[in-house]
Amino acid sequence: MFNAERPDPSELPSTGSLLKSTGIAAVIASALLVTTVLPAEYGVDPTGVGSLLGLTEMGRIKMQLAEEAKADAAADVAASQGAAQPSTNVVPPAAPAEALPAAAVQPTPAPSAPQAQTWSDTTTVNLAPDDGYEVKLVMEKGVTARFEWFTNGPKVNYDTHGDGAGINYHGYGKGTNVDRQEGELTAAFSGSHGWFWRNRSGQPVTITLRTSGDYTDLKQYD
Repeated sequence: MFNAERPDPSELPSTGSLLKSTGIAAVIASALLVTTVLPAEYGVDPTGVGSLLGLTEMGRIKMQLAEEAKADAAADVAASQGAAQPSTNVVPPAAPAEALPAAAVQPTPAPSAPQAQTWSDTTTVNLAPDDGYEVKLVMEKGVTARFEWFTNGPKVNYDTHGDGAGINYHGYGKGTNVDRQEGELTAAFSGSHGWFWRNRSGQPVTITLRTSGDYTDLKQYD
């Protein structure tokens, strides 16, 4: 039998050193959670570091995609339940796509004499089945942008929303199975405001977006 030599107590770390190391590790873990994990996974950026690193927008898109996937799943369940009902039931007509609030998007009445609209930007988006894409305008609070978007035939789901300092998501309206929309978008706050589309048509689709107004930049996110 061999007797292991006991280490000298002076060679062992003290209780204070262990507590200090544990505290430092906890502080580092907390810093990583606040500056990288929360912005990248949930779009929450209490320090602003996530925005500088480009992580906050990624997290917001992840959360938005998750919410949109849940909504699609709920719609699929409702559709399957409706299909299972006896054929003698009267099926009400499908509700029209949810329109943007009147304060945000105002339909433009047809003028008595047609006039050509001058657009500042035209953006073309090509989506494969189940793909999504986002386009946003950088706008100051209260300014208005004129817009229209349309597909080449297939219908898509859309979510018109904005985000800004301290605001992760502000919805203006959303709809499903839509192939065209036009109107005016008035910024509720200073930040980025625009559209997210998801192609659930089962076939490739091309979306054309035309915009003009008092925005300072146009950003695209795939």
